[in-house]
Amino acid sequence: MTSAQSKKIGLSRATSLVVGNMIGAGIFLLPASLATLGSISFIGWMISGLGTIVLAVVFSRLSRIITKSGGPYAYAQAAYGDFVGFITAWSYWVSILATNAGIAIAFSGYLGVFLPFANGKLGTAIISISAVGLLTIVNLRGTAAGAGVQLITTILKVIPLIFVCLVGTFFIEPSYLVEFNVSEQSHSSAIAAAITLTLFALTGFESATLPSGDIEDSDKTVPRATIIGTIAVVVIYMISSAVIMGLIPNPILQTSTAPFADAAEIIMGSAGKYLVAFGALISTFGALNGWILLQGHITMSPAEDGLFPKFFAKKNANNISLFGHLLSSLLVTFFITANSAKGLVALFTFLILVSTFCLLIPYLFVALSEILIIIKSGSNRKTNLEKAAIFGIIGFLYTMWAVIGSPNDVVFYGVIFLLMGIPVYVWAKYVNRSG
Repeated sequence: MTSAQSKKIGLSRATSLVVGNMIGAGIFLLPASLATLGSISFIGWMISGLGTIVLAVVFSRLSRIITKSGGPYAYAQAAYGDFVGFITAWSYWVSILATNAGIAIAFSGYLGVFLPFANGKLGTAIISISAVGLLTIVNLRGTAAGAGVQLITTILKVIPLIFVCLVGTFFIEPSYLVEFNVSEQSHSSAIAAAITLTLFALTGFESATLPSGDIEDSDKTVPRATIIGTIAVVVIYMISSAVIMGLIPNPILQTSTAPFADAAEIIMGSAGKYLVAFGALISTFGALNGWILLQGHITMSPAEDGLFPKFFAKKNANNISLFGHLLSSLLVTFFITANSAKGLVALFTFLILVSTFCLLIPYLFVALSEILIIIKSGSNRKTNLEKAAIFGIIGFLYTMWAVIGSPNDVVFYGVIFLLMGIPVYVWAKYVNRSG
């Protein structure tokens, strides 16, 4: 092995980590959900897109100041101190666990198009757990190995989306896009609903900040990958949603269980349907790989600072948190098996909603972190503080809107998961101080 096993990842792989983690299972079903609102949903897309880009700018600015691994944890810890840093890392870790369980289940669902066994309860459990195990082994070989898989799967998953965007424009029926608000809600309520629906599809933009210690010239590469990846995904999502709404009549689109596959079938027949189903399969596999890559980094950084149990800081020969990956994947397996009695869709929905809420907590803390870091540094550069305040306040308000819009039961379970971390923090502090 080379020093630091040091195949550090460059801009292309760092960007693929951002794009690959953002483009998961959600986008392949989202057009059907947005069809219940009509073309007014594009206003929601624009607001969500701009809000996400603002948050991406916040993270990219912070990545230039703090270059160590840990992403949101590192920024919150520097700004607020140990406890908020811990809560940020804990919340993000819980989010990743729920995300990985949800994506693994979605992967099994898409595999069911080609292998019906994967859609049964037993098949779902076996396929989901096997996918988690395989990708855990891949990522234990090092960040570069996981990033290599991510680059390949990102290219493969983007191809069907770009195909629909480019070729589908020639099949658009303009009359399908005329209906502005088909819901029974007011315009403002419909826009708010669209923002809530599109939120999960845009999370993951911060992915390149977590393994920044394994990225070449991280102070330059991480912010570039974050901004480039986020803008690319926002553009792909908006165009593809518009094309699909223009290809499929609204009443039919509202009931579609595979809108991208239905759109591809209009363009090129049954072969198109299987092409997109394969794309969705690759998309979920790639997203699962990307989030598994991050689960080791979000536990290792706070452990090195004495805020997580020390065993999370132990690394294997490839400079990867061995226990962080193994324990995370075991907990993901537990989530899958403990809830296997639920239907696939119900389980996926619950896990994704909890994941999204838990991810919003780090976003809230990080949004205003740069302001505090600048104040603590004693910097007299007013321009930096003003820019940090502008982006930070907008990002905070956008995230708070999303928190307020979260379902009550999801907030309840999300808060329970967060509170469960307090004894872990106290234990880690006690053990690390004693020993």
